[in-house]
Amino acid sequence: MTHSTTTGPAIDAKVDARVTGAHDDDDDIDDDEQDATNGDGKKKKKKKAKKKGGSGAKVGQTEPPRVGLSKLFPDGVYPEGELQEYKDDNIWRTTSEEKRAAERAAMEDPSLTYQNIRRAAEVHRQVRAYARKAIRPGMRMMEIADLIEDGTRALVEESGLESGIGFPTGLSLNNCAAHYTPNAGDTIVLQKEDVLKVDIGVHVNGRICDSAFTLTFEPTYNNLLEAVKAATNAGIREAGIDARLGEIGAIIQETMESYEVEVGGKVLPVKSIENLSGHTIVPYMIHGGDRGKSVLLVKNNDQTRMEEGEYYAIETFGSTGRGRVVESGDCSHYAKIYNAPHTPLRLQTAKSLLKTINKHFDTLPFCRRYLDRLGESKYLLALNHLVAQGIVQDYPPLCDQRGAMTAQFEHTILLRPTVKEVISRGNDY
Repeated sequence: MTHSTTTGPAIDAKVDARVTGAHDDDDDIDDDEQDATNGDGKKKKKKKAKKKGGSGAKVGQTEPPRVGLSKLFPDGVYPEGELQEYKDDNIWRTTSEEKRAAERAAMEDPSLTYQNIRRAAEVHRQVRAYARKAIRPGMRMMEIADLIEDGTRALVEESGLESGIGFPTGLSLNNCAAHYTPNAGDTIVLQKEDVLKVDIGVHVNGRICDSAFTLTFEPTYNNLLEAVKAATNAGIREAGIDARLGEIGAIIQETMESYEVEVGGKVLPVKSIENLSGHTIVPYMIHGGDRGKSVLLVKNNDQTRMEEGEYYAIETFGSTGRGRVVESGDCSHYAKIYNAPHTPLRLQTAKSLLKTINKHFDTLPFCRRYLDRLGESKYLLALNHLVAQGIVQDYPPLCDQRGAMTAQFEHTILLRPTVKEVISRGNDY
C-alpha cells in the first residue's frame, strides 16, 4: 500500500530455495516384491508398509490455495527472503559477532522475531503465485479481490488482530496508480488492454508484508513494467543502514526514466510519479506511524538515513503521463489514525462503528467491503463523521491524467544487523 506525499499522513543476490506449495509425496514405502527369508528357509513377501498418516504426512498446497502455513511448516520456521550484503562502510556487519548476537536475540524475542514477517511473506508468495496464473481479462474486480483475499485469510490462518490481511487488496487500473479496491456493487471488468496493479498486504502479529506487482495482457506496455521493476530493484540495492533517503530517490528516478514506451507509433518517456513514495512499516501501521520515513521516487535533498532494524516498503510507480497523481473517484480505503485525539462523538452510529474498527482493525487499513463482511450496514454517514473528526483517515484513489498508464512493483525489506533481507522476494519478481 503506497504512501502519497500530498494527500495526508500515512499510508542481486542469490535467492534461497523456497517452498512453493507443491510438495513431493515421498513417504517411506517398501518394495512389495522384496523377499525376506524366515527361519525354516521359506521365503515370504515382506508386507508393504502403510503410508504414514496423521502428523507425519507431508502436506501440499491446493489450487486455489487454502492450506494454512502451520500445516506446511509445522516447526514454525519459514523461508528467509533474498539476502543482500551491506556494502562500503557497513560491510563489517556481515561477520561481526556482536551483530550476529543481536540477530539471535531478536529471533528469541516474540515481539521482534523475523518468523512473523517471514510467515506473512510466504503467504504472500503462495497467494500471488496462484493469482498471477488465475487473473485473466473478463474477470470482475470483485472476483479478483475475493480470489486473493480468500487465499490470504486461509493461508495466514486469520485470527483477529493476531494474523490476517494487512490492508485492502489494491487493484488499481490504468491511470489509477493506487488505493483502489472494489466497493460493493462495483461492476468493473478487467479488459485485455488494461494495466493492473496488484498490491497485497499480509500481517502476522502486526508485522506487515507489503508487496505489489503489475499485470498486462498484451505487449504494448511491457517496457513500462520493466522500467518500474528495474527501478524498484535499484532502490532495494541502494537501500541499507545509513543510506540517505534522497539519494535512493535519485537512483530510482535515474533508472526509471532511462526507459521509453512506444504507444500507437508515438514514443513516450516513462516518468517516476513524483508525489508517491515507499515508506517505513511498524507493527500494525503500514506507513510508519507519526515518525514514519518516506522514500520518494525522484531526486530530493532528504538527508534522513535508514537505520538498523527498520522495515521498509520499497515501491516505485512509473507513468506514461505527467508523473503526478491526484485524488479521484469513490473512496474505498480507510485507517484509524495513530494517536488520534480523543473527540466526543455526537452520532451513536459513529461510536458503534468505531468500536467495530477498534476490535477488528485497530490501526490496520480496512475498506468498505470488510465492514460489509462484518455485518455493518448503512455506515457511510458514521464513517464520514469519523473522518471529519480526525479519528479515521480516508485514502481515495490516486490517479494520473486520463489516458496515461501506470505500473507498480514493490518489496518489503528488513535492515537486519548483519544483512539486508528482501523479505517478499520470490521467483516471480
